[in-house]
Amino acid sequence: QVQLVESGGGLVQPGGSLRLSCAASGIIFKIYAMGWYRQAPEKQRELVALIFSGGNTNYADSVKGRFTISRDNAKSTVYLQMNNLKPEDTAVYYCNAGLGLTRDYWGQGTQVTVSS
Repeated sequence: QVQLVESGGGLVQPGGSLRLSCAASGIIFKIYAMGWYRQAPEKQRELVALIFSGGNTNYADSVKGRFTISRDNAKSTVYLQMNNLKPEDTAVYYCNAGLGLTRDYWGQGTQVTVSS
């Protein structure tokens, strides 16, 4: 059974930092592309960052220079370091594991709220 368990969300003031973690089980983690997505109220889910099995990364323009995605294959964990957070980063953040067109798994989400 595949499980993706996110942690690290919470309430932070503008300009602050958070680090999200996603621990995976039930998959051969090192071969999967891992991603972070987010969904704000009344908005569609959007891609935040991707890290491929070889280590290449992609970021949404809105987070470039502020967020960093990384992975630890030995721990089957992907991270999202979020710096200089803004109120518009407020959303539920979801972890995703993808492999080709047939393997697509999601975590339950973790809330990030940026507010003073």
